[in-house]
Amino acid sequence: MGNRVQNAQRFVQHTAMLLAGCSLAAASAFAAEPTSTLTQVETSGVLKVCTTGDYRPFTYLQPDGSYVGIDIDEANSLANALGVKAEFVKTTWPTLMKDFTAGKCDIAMGGISVTLARQKVAAYSVHYMVDGKTPITRCADVEKYQTIQQIDQPDVRVIVNPGGTNEKFAKAHLNKAKIEVYPDNNTIFQQIIDGKADVMVTDAIETRLQHKLHPQLCSVHPDHPFTYGEKAYLLPRDDLPFQNFVNQWLHLQIRSGEFQKVVDRWVG
Repeated sequence: MGNRVQNAQRFVQHTAMLLAGCSLAAASAFAAEPTSTLTQVETSGVLKVCTTGDYRPFTYLQPDGSYVGIDIDEANSLANALGVKAEFVKTTWPTLMKDFTAGKCDIAMGGISVTLARQKVAAYSVHYMVDGKTPITRCADVEKYQTIQQIDQPDVRVIVNPGGTNEKFAKAHLNKAKIEVYPDNNTIFQQIIDGKADVMVTDAIETRLQHKLHPQLCSVHPDHPFTYGEKAYLLPRDDLPFQNFVNQWLHLQIRSGEFQKVVDRWVG
């Protein structure tokens, strides 16, 4: 009888210890669960947006220090939907992913192309635009640069900005042409106008805008680009509450026609 009582007591004690351990583990796991970016943004009252400021019509840093463009308007719209203010964080194409994964911003916006390499370390919103790489050159030379084969010649000077998909395209497809990596994406098109470069291959929407800004330059078959590409916003990985909010906001922007109004305002 005594042994039965002792065994029962030991069983109760052992069970209590197990339950206590499980409760402690559950509490620790709950405590360690990261706070969603959505909560952090709402608490701080600020949406931090990484942007390069050198890729019109999406993002442009003006001499007075303010940003303008399609995705700047969209960033302000997203911040308004969150009930906070947008704060823009300067980045560059070579440092974009490093800055984003280091937590310098909550979201990255500014004509960012969807790539599998970026997808490995960050999440994307649903895409808001389909585009592709196409040439831009002096209008007198449009017929010279219709194909990749025509561009990829030893006497052709191709200019690219560093660190983004334009440079990757050039290195992947152009083996014979002379490729110059030019550091300032805001003045890069002037190099073609001045005859210091012959052609640049970039996103079709950018070539259309640059033709408006510089009538001497012409977009080469922008309706039939060399590649298929998508534009989307960079979001933190494993953060479904924030991802879901951004995606739903963007869905409503597109379906309501508000996004197209912003595009038309900047591109026409």
